[in-house]
Amino acid sequence: MCCRCGGGGAALSSVNPFRLCTGLRALGYLMLPLVAAIAGAVYYAVIAAVWGPRIVKAGHVSAIALFIVILFHLLLVMLISCYLRVVFSDPGTVPADWRPPFEEDIIVQSTFPNEHDASDVRDPTSVDTGIRQCARCQNWKPPRCHHCSVCDRCVLKMDHHCIWVVNCVGARNYKFFLLFLVYTFLATALGSLALLPHFISFFSETSRHTNSTENLSITFIASILSAAFALSLLCFISMHVSLVLTNTTSIEIYEKKNSAIWRYDLGNLKYFEQVFGTKKWLWFFPLYSNEDLENISALHGLEFPTRANEPFKGLNENISSIFNELPWLNEKNMKTKSITKN
Repeated sequence: MCCRCGGGGAALSSVNPFRLCTGLRALGYLMLPLVAAIAGAVYYAVIAAVWGPRIVKAGHVSAIALFIVILFHLLLVMLISCYLRVVFSDPGTVPADWRPPFEEDIIVQSTFPNEHDASDVRDPTSVDTGIRQCARCQNWKPPRCHHCSVCDRCVLKMDHHCIWVVNCVGARNYKFFLLFLVYTFLATALGSLALLPHFISFFSETSRHTNSTENLSITFIASILSAAFALSLLCFISMHVSLVLTNTTSIEIYEKKNSAIWRYDLGNLKYFEQVFGTKKWLWFFPLYSNEDLENISALHGLEFPTRANEPFKGLNENISSIFNELPWLNEKNMKTKSITKN
């Protein structure tokens, strides 16, 4: 996005407003201790202050407390595992030596960027192949690849840049991100339900001073945080489930609305497998089987199955059969080929 005017516009063209987005990366690093602090407060309230001490009590209360403590720890382990995978996994970097499969047939237009992605310089075949050239990186961009202004690099099948994980969400860590959302929602929902009775009795116990004021305050704050995160995550998960079931990213929503036929429309199960793999027992873990990594090209972010050519497959076959049934046309083609060889 630069000004193409002469004179004073040339000075403006040297200013790249997207460089200001890199400041969001510093904000992301502040989110890491914030996430740890929130998790610590909820953990202290649920385990140390409320349900942990009740395990030693007799009766059904002890059984309920043991169930909540075990379930909360399982969700916390899965949450942390998925979070670390999102933070430290490469979302999908374009290989330095990657080139379009038919580079000799592509003529690059370097005048008008794509309206959906300011970093794109599209070629005439991009409608069919999705291949573009990044105006900032000056490198080829595979289909569904976009430039992140925060990371200042191109990301394969980029969905968005998440400041909570200080990383982009792309083809190679999208599953980890979704699992992180799900396990965080389950943990916060469990925390909200487990702390709900104590949240209700907070005001009466504060006036009577029947419990530690410090514990009551932490429990009250943790209850509000858990409920707020659970509700917000539920909305966020619903949005991403709809994206998975339509094989779309957050960036591609606008592009899909303006497309008569979505070229990545393959069926709901296919969409799910492109993100989570085919091994059902691994769907709930931040892992992929070696078989899926070898057979599902979408997990690598460079190639994606499409239905772009399906409507024309039968038409091409019919045209070929018609040409074969016209002997005079075949004779003319043979003569033309012989003249060309001579």
